[in-house]
Amino acid sequence: MSESSPERVGVLGGGRMGAGIAHAFLLAGSRVTVVERDDASAESAAQRVGDSIRRSVERDPALDEADLRARLTTGSDPAVFADCDLVIEAVPEDRALKEESLARAEAAMAASAVLASNTSSISIDDLATPRLRPERFLGLHFFNPVPASALVEIVRGTATDESVVAGARSWVEALGKTPIVVSDSPGFASSRLGVMLGLEAIRMLEEGVASATDIDAAMTLGYRHPMGPLRTTDVVGLDVRLGIAEELERAYGERFAPPALLRRLVDEGHLGRKTGRGFYEWNEER
Repeated sequence: MSESSPERVGVLGGGRMGAGIAHAFLLAGSRVTVVERDDASAESAAQRVGDSIRRSVERDPALDEADLRARLTTGSDPAVFADCDLVIEAVPEDRALKEESLARAEAAMAASAVLASNTSSISIDDLATPRLRPERFLGLHFFNPVPASALVEIVRGTATDESVVAGARSWVEALGKTPIVVSDSPGFASSRLGVMLGLEAIRMLEEGVASATDIDAAMTLGYRHPMGPLRTTDVVGLDVRLGIAEELERAYGERFAPPALLRRLVDEGHLGRKTGRGFYEWNEER
């Protein structure tokens, strides 16, 4: 195991993001415990991470699949976080849910451990206010899909100890990813910029300026973005993008107001790749 990797990592939330985070730390050599809301959800999380492990071994036969699986545990009781060096909250982007989840995790953790939120838009200082140890709390914003993403945004709260930020840098580097450090503000750097571009692309589609394919091509071919803003929104999830936009609208005003088209698609259940349809059809790529 890399000397920079935390020995024991807890992940609260085993959905797409949580499973991806767990997978990344397993590959780096950590022991990982994923906690979900109930036993059935924990079993689903174990399957999700297990599928990721299998795909990694198919790509790299040198990996020891049995060892990777042996270092993963799942459950529904946060008490298992007691021996973790790092616990990452990775529940959906809902303020009340995150506050409740962070409180549950913190109550079970050792005083020396670090607590992190994977929030993509909510102020770390806001989430830190009720924390028992705000100096050991920060944001670790992973990107979807975690295995393919090269970036992790480290969000430093006003109270975050600099030694915790330094430790987070080394952990991210141990994952083979690049850390950037930003001071706390709603949306940080990545979501604030990415969502603004995505919302404008949706407005252009709504106004009939161009097709989704052509709007995305303007950015992939004209600006060398690896993926266009509408396809990115499909990958992230239209519901996720809507939640972030609403959070940023509260913080920054009308310029982040979600377009009517985005709200309509979410209301209709067209959430992007995970449902098979968003701005694109994904039936063959789910």
